[in-house]
Amino acid sequence: MGPRSRPEALEASASARLRRTRICVRASLAWSYAAGLGAVYPRPVSDRRSVLANAHGWWAMVVVVLLGTFAANRDVDPGHGVVVGAVIVAVLAVLPAVLPWRPEVAVAASGVCTAVYFGAGFADGPIFLALPTVTFVTVLRATSYRWVPWAAGAALLAAATLVLRMLVTDGERTQEVWQAVGLLAVVAAAGAVATAVSQLEASRADRTARAATEEQLRMAQDLHDGVGHGLAVIAMQAGVALHVLDRDPDKARESLEAIRATSRESLDALRAELGRMSGNEAVRRPARGVDDLEALLDRVRAGGLDVARTGDVHEVDGRVGEVAYAIAQEALTNVLRHAAATRAVVDVSRSGGALTLTVTDDGRGGPTSGQDEGMGISGMRTRVGDVGGVLEVGPADGSGFRVRATIPEQP
Repeated sequence: MGPRSRPEALEASASARLRRTRICVRASLAWSYAAGLGAVYPRPVSDRRSVLANAHGWWAMVVVVLLGTFAANRDVDPGHGVVVGAVIVAVLAVLPAVLPWRPEVAVAASGVCTAVYFGAGFADGPIFLALPTVTFVTVLRATSYRWVPWAAGAALLAAATLVLRMLVTDGERTQEVWQAVGLLAVVAAAGAVATAVSQLEASRADRTARAATEEQLRMAQDLHDGVGHGLAVIAMQAGVALHVLDRDPDKARESLEAIRATSRESLDALRAELGRMSGNEAVRRPARGVDDLEALLDRVRAGGLDVARTGDVHEVDGRVGEVAYAIAQEALTNVLRHAAATRAVVDVSRSGGALTLTVTDDGRGGPTSGQDEGMGISGMRTRVGDVGGVLEVGPADGSGFRVRATIPEQP
């Protein structure tokens, strides 16, 4: 061959190595996604123990780096000394992804090992995946942003080593510059994606906790309204029975029968609520509405309170009717328990696309808006507000107390 044969041979060898490197990198990317990211990303978690429980997927990444690095360096040294060194350093660079290290220690160790690999002049290969992988896993494990300067420093160290390798060799290869830029971009992207995943998981956990709290409050309110009303009526009826027991046994008997009926209804309400807590919708009792108000008033009358109803409203939307019934029930319960009243009036009217329910008594009054309203009135305010209505509480004209709920009806 002529004098150009050796350079041509070197160029051909370099081209072949470059093709093998590209193949190894592409294969490693595909394998790492399937074995590593695919194992963790669908189930993003921020808890350290849960992340480590999924570490088997990242062990597959270690195997990919080992095999890919061996394939990329096998032609460099027939004695395999260089190959062994490259494999050891590459595996050490990705190993922090599967070890329970502190986040900053993990990214620092991976960055140093990656820089050593580049500085030693080993062939390009899956080493480019090591630091992004460790950064991704580190962010999932981290509970703060202390990892950011460590990851940035590790990426800059590895990128600077690539550029330095170019300057030390022949100063003309620009491949290392683009590799350095790409490494920085991939590490930043891995951190950003993992941060987004962690924030999404935290937001999901927060929403779940809020929903659970709201459900607990709703259950407590339902128990307060249903069972509390029954106990108030029972207490009133028991007082009547004791008062007339000697001089009017028949009246005492009526009160005791009313106590039995109210107790059964309260137990049914409690059983239904407990069934709903356990997820058993089969025992859920039917919703009460405006058409059930008369039965409610009869129970209160049996307790000794004179209750009158005014207004003749029917065909009320289910949700609006439920809220109206609940307001009437709680307002009358408060009359029985706190007002020392002798008479109450329940008025139901409809005007301007809204249902208005007003409960007025002649007792000693109660808290006005802005005062300590207690669970009963605050619960009524929440129920009415949930359907876009307004609750007004305060002294009635003359004496007593008034509760007025204005509930918009759905078109």
